[in-house]
Amino acid sequence: MARNKIIPDEQVLDVLFDLIVRTGPDGLTFALSAKASGLSPATLVQRYGSRDELVEAVLLRAWDKLLAETDKADAEEPQTPQGAIELLMRLMPSERAERDASDGLLLLREDIRNPRLRARGAEWGRTLALALGSRLSADDHHADRLGWQMAALWQGAHTWWAFTRNGDPDQSIRIMLEEWVTSVGIVPKGQPTDGQR
Repeated sequence: MARNKIIPDEQVLDVLFDLIVRTGPDGLTFALSAKASGLSPATLVQRYGSRDELVEAVLLRAWDKLLAETDKADAEEPQTPQGAIELLMRLMPSERAERDASDGLLLLREDIRNPRLRARGAEWGRTLALALGSRLSADDHHADRLGWQMAALWQGAHTWWAFTRNGDPDQSIRIMLEEWVTSVGIVPKGQPTDGQR
């Protein structure tokens, strides 16, 4: 009969995510993980196998949480261009901007190198582009293209903010997204376009 886990996997992996953000994937050891989680190194080995498998488990959990956050925002934000902007702003709060822009790059490198993590990232990208595109156009092909463009702009805006530090990240990124929406001529659903007036 299997024993119940005193500390559930989700809780352990969430604690270890905070640790891996600070150490980077290469710095995550069983000794550090044991100290952070309150479990022994032997217990962690028994649960997750090798150190590489532990890193993968932590980052897969992070992708699961991001996908859940995206689904929640998609369900709650209005189906408008402004709703697309609000959805993105929810996914990268300003209090995490510094951490995500610097320490997050080490995690992104690991996500791209590992096939399972890369596949999960691609899945999230498709989900995000669909959620954004549905708020930008009623035409499926056009919506897909705009959704990917907006997602790329959002990531780029965050990266350039990290380099320039021009103002508050929330305000800086929001302005760039709003200017893009205006520049590509996205009209909120229900409003006539210039050709329909």
